[in-house]
Amino acid sequence: MVFNPVTHRRRSIRLKKYDYSQSGAYFVTVCTKNRKCLFGKIVDGNMFLNGIGLMIQMVWGAIPEYYSGIKIDKFAIMPNHIHGIIIIVGAGPRACPGEGQPRGVAPTLSLPDVVHRFKTITTKQYVDGVKQRGWTRFSGRLWQRNYYEHIIRDETELNLAREYIINNARKWDLDRENPDNYYCRDRGF
Repeated sequence: MVFNPVTHRRRSIRLKKYDYSQSGAYFVTVCTKNRKCLFGKIVDGNMFLNGIGLMIQMVWGAIPEYYSGIKIDKFAIMPNHIHGIIIIVGAGPRACPGEGQPRGVAPTLSLPDVVHRFKTITTKQYVDGVKQRGWTRFSGRLWQRNYYEHIIRDETELNLAREYIINNARKWDLDRENPDNYYCRDRGF
């Protein structure tokens, strides 16, 4: 199929003209492709991670090791998506885990860079897990093409985002990402 920019136009859900490399806190949600539940199960409002979920947790926790100027805050893994708060505290150079720094002057790190690297590393480690540990295969891509983000503007929003993340597993039955949630499915969410 030949690329046609009229019919194959990708629309960004990022804010136009917003600099996602500037210091600040960002609430991020990344979903698996087709909302496939791969990371564990929720039982009685508690998330129980499987091996894949534990790998996702490890990679998220290592983000600050690879990126100077990046901190992570609250984080939750759900069966088919993750929620986390990424804080850009300074304009640090991009990092290449396992490969050292790029040559020359490194460009400024941005939120999309961090999310892209997270998705890339977890996908690679998942593929390794399929081959070495017999993890469930995924079709095509592990993660959906895009991700959701919210720019956290003040301490109140930060605390609301933290509360949402902490309580997310308890609300799984009502979550629009829950494939067993008939209420959401019937309304086209």
